[in-house]
Amino acid sequence: MVQVWKDKRLVQMINTIHDTTTVNTGRKEKKTNMEMKMSFAIDQYSKFMKGIDKADQYVSYYSVLTKTVKCLKKVVLYLLNCALFNAIFWYWTLTAILLYEVSAVLGSGA
Repeated sequence: MVQVWKDKRLVQMINTIHDTTTVNTGRKEKKTNMEMKMSFAIDQYSKFMKGIDKADQYVSYYSVLTKTVKCLKKVVLYLLNCALFNAIFWYWTLTAILLYEVSAVLGSGA
């Protein structure tokens, strides 16, 4: 099934699992003040694909591919860009966990 839904932009999706049921989004249209509805498939996609879309979004902000010409160079720079993002993400995550554990150890000894 092919679906098209408009939020801020058109969202196009090919789906083989879900049917055409719709669910409320919890928002209202500004002009008509009616509840907005979306496809159940798009709702499920938004619910379960959080991390993948965020990583692609962050990588697109600081892309190094804009001024390169050769295909192999683009692929290498893209992989380098993804590796850099992953390193920063894991640094943030592990630093937060380490700070939490240190504060828990120091807090229990007092």
